[in-house]
Amino acid sequence: VLKVLSHIDSILRSPRAPPLIYRRSKGPVQNYIKENGQECGFEHLPLTVEMWADQLMALKDLHRSLRKLSLELVPWHTADPQDNRESIRVEDLQFIVDAILEEIENKEKNSQTPPLPTLFAIVSHFQKLFDVNSLNGVYPRMNEVYTKLGEMTNAMRNLHELLELDSSAPPTVVVDTVGKLCDIINENVTEQVQQLLGTQDIHSIIDKLEEHKRFFPPFQALIQDLLCLLEIRNLDDILPTVQNLK
Repeated sequence: VLKVLSHIDSILRSPRAPPLIYRRSKGPVQNYIKENGQECGFEHLPLTVEMWADQLMALKDLHRSLRKLSLELVPWHTADPQDNRESIRVEDLQFIVDAILEEIENKEKNSQTPPLPTLFAIVSHFQKLFDVNSLNGVYPRMNEVYTKLGEMTNAMRNLHELLELDSSAPPTVVVDTVGKLCDIINENVTEQVQQLLGTQDIHSIIDKLEEHKRFFPPFQALIQDLLCLLEIRNLDDILPTVQNLK
C-alpha cells in the first residue's frame, strides 16, 4: 500500500503535474502513521483524489453546456457520438470547441454572407416549395430532398446507359425514348396475339375469345371425366389408354 501511495505522491509532485492538481488541507493534518510511529506524509492524497473526482464530474456538466451551445451555433452538425458515454474526456470537449471556433472563423472569412432578412426569405421560400410547416422541419426535409435527388440522378444515369443515350440528354428525351420503347413492345404483343388467334381484326379477336369462352368449359369437363373414367392423371396418357381398350 505504501508503495502505491508513494507512486501517486511522486506523480503529484512531478514537474509535469498541473499546479492546481495538488492542494494541501487547510484543516488539521491527519497523517498516516507507520508502525514505528513516524508520519508517512500522505495526508494530502485523500483531498487530492476527492478534488479529482469533483473535476471529473464537472467535466460532464461542462460537456452538457458545450453541447447546448453547439446546438445553438452549429445545429447542422451531427450528434456528438460521446453523448451516451459515461466518461467524458478532455478531447471530447476540445472537439466541440474546435467545431464552434471553425464555424465562427468561416463566418468571419466569408464576407459574402447575405443579411438576415435575405436568409429568412430563403428559408421561407424553401418551406413553401417543399411544404414545411415549421423551422424544425427544414433540416429533415433538406436531407429528404437531397436523398431523393441522389436517387433520381442515379436512376437517370442508369436509363441513359440502358437506352444508349448521351449523358447530356435532358429528361424529356429519356421519357420520349422510354415511351417509344413501350409502343414497340405493345405492337409486338398485339402481333403475337393476332398470330396466335389467326386474325388481324379486333372484332374477330373478340369473337375468337368468346368462342373460346363457350368451348373451353365443356371441353375441360369432358377431359376431367375421361381422366376419372380411365383412372389416369395426365392428358398425354388419354390416347394410349383409349387405344389399349380396343
